[in-house]
Parts: sequence; C-alpha cells; structure tokens
Amino acid sequence: MSDAFDVVVIGSGPGGYVAAIRAAQLGLKTACIEKRETLGGTCLNVGCMPSKALLHASHLYEEAGHGFEKFGLSVKGLDFDIAKMLEAKNNTVDGLTGGIEFLFKKNKIEWIKGAGKFNKDKTIEVTLNAGGTRTITAKNTIIATGSDVASLPGIEIDEKTIVSSTGALDLNPAPKSMVVIGGGVIGLELGSVWRRLGADVTVVEFMDQLLPGMDMEVRKNFGRMMKKQGMKLLLSSKVTAVKKTKKGATVSYEPVKGGDAKSLDVDVVLVAVGRNPYTSGLGLETVGVEMDERSRIKINPDFSTNVSGIWAIGDVVEGPMLAHKAEDEGVAAAENIAGLTGYVNHDVIPGVVYTAPEVAAVGQTEEQLKEAGVAYNVGKFPFTANSRAKANMTTEGFVKILADKKTDRVLGVHIIGADAGNMIAQAATAMEFGASAEDIALTCHAHPTETEAMKEAALAVHNRTIHM
Repeated sequence: MSDAFDVVVIGSGPGGYVAAIRAAQLGLKTACIEKRETLGGTCLNVGCMPSKALLHASHLYEEAGHGFEKFGLSVKGLDFDIAKMLEAKNNTVDGLTGGIEFLFKKNKIEWIKGAGKFNKDKTIEVTLNAGGTRTITAKNTIIATGSDVASLPGIEIDEKTIVSSTGALDLNPAPKSMVVIGGGVIGLELGSVWRRLGADVTVVEFMDQLLPGMDMEVRKNFGRMMKKQGMKLLLSSKVTAVKKTKKGATVSYEPVKGGDAKSLDVDVVLVAVGRNPYTSGLGLETVGVEMDERSRIKINPDFSTNVSGIWAIGDVVEGPMLAHKAEDEGVAAAENIAGLTGYVNHDVIPGVVYTAPEVAAVGQTEEQLKEAGVAYNVGKFPFTANSRAKANMTTEGFVKILADKKTDRVLGVHIIGADAGNMIAQAATAMEFGASAEDIALTCHAHPTETEAMKEAALAVHNRTIHM
C-alpha cells in the first residue's frame, strides 16, 4: 500500500468527501482521513440529515393530529413510538453514510481510518483507529475538519439532561419540557421536533429577535409564528446558570439589560449557541498555517493557505457554516489543485431553516443594504394571495425581493413559507446569472404553484402585482 498521494483530505463531511470525489475524478491519487467509523461528518451522522428525518416525522405527526381536520380527515388513536422514530432516523443515516463509502470505492479513494496531524516536514501522521500510526505524504492537503458544538461557561454538556444538537437527536423518552438556549437555526429546528411531540419548549435568546443575522422583517414575523405554535420565547434574555437536578435541570436566566433573575425547571436543556471551527490537534502551528482570532484558517480566494500545498474549506474558514457552502468549496479547491479554475460566489449562498413554515434567504438583507448605503426597491407578496398555498391551507408567510434601485438587479430574496427551502433555489439561480427583478417577473411560472409568489414579488418591486 503506497503512502504517497496527490491529494489528502482531512475530514469526510460534505466538504471533505465532495473534495475527495472531485479530486479523484480529475485523475489525482486521493485519500481521505476520517476518524469516525462512518463517513459523512457531522452533517450526515449527527447534524443536517438526522435532524431532517426527525423534523419530517414530527411534522407528519403534528399534521395528523392538528392539520388533517381542516381537510375533512380524522385520525383516531394517534400516537408515536419514539424508539421506532429514532430507528427510522438511524436507518436514514446508515443509508447515507454507506452511500458515501460506496462512492469512495467507486472513485478509488482510500479511506484512512484515524486522526491526522501535520509533522514539521508537512507529512501527515495518522493515529489509526485500529491501533498504531501511519505516516503519509501528500503533494496537496485539503483541511475539511468542520466544526464542533459550542457551549457557555459553566455549563457541562452530558448529552442526557444537558444536551447539544447531538444529544437532542436521541432523547428517549421524549421530554415533557425543554429549554433551548439560543434562538438560531439549530435550536429552533430541534426545539420544533420536541414541541411537536408534546414538549413544553422555551427558547432563551440573547438578541431581541430569533434567527440572528437574517432580515429583520422575517425575524419578527417568524417569532410571531413560533409563538402561535406554542413555543415560548424569552428574547433579550441570557442564561446565567444551568444546574442538574434529580428530575432534570434548573435554568436560571435574566434580562440582558438587567433585572430580576428567574428560573425554569425542565426535563432537558438544549445548548444551541453556535459551533466552533475544528482546527485544534491538526499540527497547523507546526507547519505555520495562519489562523484568525476565531481559530479559523486564513485562506486566499482559491482556498489555498499561506503554506504551499495546504488548502482549507468549509467550517474551518470564514463564512456561514453550511454544508452546501462546504461542498462547493470542496469542488473548487480540488479543481484549483488540478490546475483548473475553481470558484465559489459567496454572495449567493442560500440558507434555510427547516421549521414549519420554512424560512429561506439568499443575498443581502434590508439592514445590510441600508448600512452599505445601497438604494433599493422592495417587492413583497403574501402566500395568503397564492392559489396553491390557499388550496393547501399553508398561507403563512411571504416572498420578499430586494432589487437595486438603479439597475433592478436582485440583491436579496427572503421567504417564509411551506416550501421556502426549495423555492430559494430559483432566487439563487437568478442571482447567479445577475438577473433583474423584471427578469423573474417576465418568466412564466407554472400554475398553481407556490413559486408564483416569487413572480408576484418580482412584479411588486415595480408596483404591478396582479393578484394583490
């Protein structure tokens, strides 16, 4: 077995495994170092995919219990089996991770099972899962080690009572009460799962609205929708302590601006305050790779670092920690290594919150445009006026398009709605091609579909909607 490779990828998450496959497609001898016993990284094992399986199952359960009646349908004796639900989630994970292993074999990528670390001469020493070490050489190394859950000082995550996103995927029995610390994407998605399955869920968020970083109008409307669904929101509040008890945990919190401290006794506490880049233990300081103040790897536009032959992508570099961003960066890095021109337009990276309704966005927010002094027009269309949404009785939300006032070029699109996660792809495609709002408005959309709301929002940019 040879220990010399053209490309070695450290990490097999969405960015890493895609980078390895693309490198192999380009004829480069490729290996991937992964210390998990399964490929796919956080996303496939304990992140994106298992959470979506639980979101889908819990949504079906809630619809059967509360949504069917309005269509003249009734369900008697409805219940859920949490063990079977978790088993179905695990089967999804097994199928997906096994699929990547198949793709590695198909593309002749060697999977080295262990943890990799750079030596002084830029060789990589792998501490093998099976025991012992193996030293390999690589003309090029792509660091794609992803990120790990963050916590708060004084809060010890045990993945049973005080859980991260990982532990929140395997709660059995289902909790009757839960505090979610953090009103971002991960906390709201997993909080939604357990609320639908009967938990009394309270979200404690430091900011004055949920979903920090998103368009403020979207954030305010989304907060109202979450309250309507029964989720309790403690905004502008901070957690000061979490203490385990015999029956669960006590969460102490107080207003950010000062005030009386209060507490809640709950079964489970979900700590969802973000993620940190996983860059420790790789020997980066040994070979002189430059880092920023947040322990992210500094990169050039082509994803190379300051050290020749070392590249970095995904959560370990600047930008949103999103699987699809990492995938595109992985492809670009592999192509640049092969002498092609790999490129990622970081101005057009969509983001989705997979609650019900979904929230999706791409491009700039109104707040960002105002801060940059960019003159813009707004076009907005509610799903209450969309025929398909009315037929499906999923009329919450709207499509909002922001377009440059002078050129009409689309600068941002923000959606709250039942199919927002799929609809945002149209907006991203339009923006990638530099489309104007009028371009979208003049494009024929199938009827009846929710996407017609996109067309109407584009028409609204110029005050000429048809159905409102």
